[in-house]
Amino acid sequence: MDFTMAAVAQVGIVILILAAAYVPLGDYMARVFRSSRDLAPERLIYRLARIDSARQQTWVGYAVAVLAFSFISVVFLYVLQRVQGILPFGDGRPGVSSAMAFNTAISFVANTNWQSYSPEVVMGNLTQMIGLAVQNFLSAAVGLAVAIALIRGIVATGGGKLGNFWVDLVRGTLRILLPLAGLMAVVLLTQGAVQSLRSGFDFVGLDGSNGHSVIGPFASQEAIKMLGTNGGGTLAANSAHPFSNPTPLSNVAEVIALLIIPVCLTRTYSTLVGDRRQGVTILGVMSVIWASMLALVWFFESKTNGVAAQAAGAMMEGKEQRFGVAGSALFAVSTTGTSTGAVDSAHDSFSAAGGGALIWNMLLGEVAPGGVGSGLYGMLILAVIAVFVGGLLVGRGPEFLGKKIGQGEITMAALYVLVMPALVLVGTSITVILESTSTFQGNAGDPGTPGSVHGFSEVLYAYASAANNNGSAFGGLTVTSDWFQTSLGLAMLLGRFLPMIFVLALAGRLAAQRRPTAPESPSGGAVAIRTRDRVATLPTHGLLFGGLLTGTVLLVAGLTFFPAMALGPIAEALA
Repeated sequence: MDFTMAAVAQVGIVILILAAAYVPLGDYMARVFRSSRDLAPERLIYRLARIDSARQQTWVGYAVAVLAFSFISVVFLYVLQRVQGILPFGDGRPGVSSAMAFNTAISFVANTNWQSYSPEVVMGNLTQMIGLAVQNFLSAAVGLAVAIALIRGIVATGGGKLGNFWVDLVRGTLRILLPLAGLMAVVLLTQGAVQSLRSGFDFVGLDGSNGHSVIGPFASQEAIKMLGTNGGGTLAANSAHPFSNPTPLSNVAEVIALLIIPVCLTRTYSTLVGDRRQGVTILGVMSVIWASMLALVWFFESKTNGVAAQAAGAMMEGKEQRFGVAGSALFAVSTTGTSTGAVDSAHDSFSAAGGGALIWNMLLGEVAPGGVGSGLYGMLILAVIAVFVGGLLVGRGPEFLGKKIGQGEITMAALYVLVMPALVLVGTSITVILESTSTFQGNAGDPGTPGSVHGFSEVLYAYASAANNNGSAFGGLTVTSDWFQTSLGLAMLLGRFLPMIFVLALAGRLAAQRRPTAPESPSGGAVAIRTRDRVATLPTHGLLFGGLLTGTVLLVAGLTFFPAMALGPIAEALA
């Protein structure tokens, strides 16, 4: 099989397995969150935690529960890192510094998993297992719960209740993430991924020199790292390391793992709202963006610019020979489009245009298909904005699935959209202005030189990654100073929880509305535009609305970030 056919086969396998899982997994997740029955382990957790599983929460109560749980998680993870040196299974590693522990605690609780350190050097196995791995489950479950709360707000018939956060958190963890993670870990083990409680082993090299190799519970953490769209690895090389991602087959399996829940959630959404066409339209928009970005990155990385690339036949510097350009492009586009942040190649080594495309993939808002939960609610927010734009075109008030989109609703949607750009642009601007930060840019140079342009791209990538809760980075930027630890930590914190608050506020407003009876409300879900004697409708499904939603995604990102992209990746690509 030649290179092209092998590359097409990889993409085909990913699409085929996602298609096969779409209906059963999507409908299963809908049953999980619609069920009125608690399993025995869940009832035990509720009894120990004194949780009333039958109690329904308003958006305020739901938001307070999300923030309180996340705050406690940050404190626990911070303390665990600080006292690591006196705990068992610390492997002789001292406690983590305060700034790094602060950054890491926020990072993993916010589902970003940004790592400003080498995990095998800094973190012991106990910290990895009861701290970071646990948050890989819980942070993903929080995002999933918020997405379900928004769907409940859309389908509610009044009363303003969104369900119970604690029930959604427990069910998402025990019924969805744990079983899938167990299955994924077995797949990785069959491919040769390492799973051990030992901290490492000594060996003698072929030249007679002594060496030491780090090992640990890599397979289990790799599984939930991908399924939960987390991305934080147990090794500095992340998913490029053969202990975590041994073969081309495991590479494809990991791509499937990071895409499967966000993709199947669109089916869950359509099942819960009672209209299959709604989820198919959302999935179609996600798929078009994902496929377009994959084609762009694949094309740019297949070109041969420079002597080394021409000798290799492609842009192979910084890429694993096991995976090649196709496997690296597939992984990179999927991970920057899902807020996962895992890498199987060095993104900093991609071509200027290819690396710029990866930045742009994040700046679209992580909605193609986005993280666990966050991708769906991000796309639904943009759908509300698209509905509002459709209403403006004819000068009438719009409705979305029978719910009016008024001033309050569009205000929450607009605030959601504004958070990420503000964090990215403000953080990037201040960082490049500060004289002290230029020394941390591996490619910094005099103004106007290629080095300075790429240095700007590195900073832009860092804040885009943090504010979008992605976690990947251009490796040329050193982020161990207090400024980067603090500013990126705040970007991750605000980029995760401020949008969640606005999502829940919107869900609460929608849940408080009563659906109008026919003929005022169009059936099948639509934007309703009132005229004097009839109701004109623009269906919120199909090619027309899909095109409007795609245009909204691209327009919002383009108007916001084109100047910044022109100063960095675009200028570098044209140089």
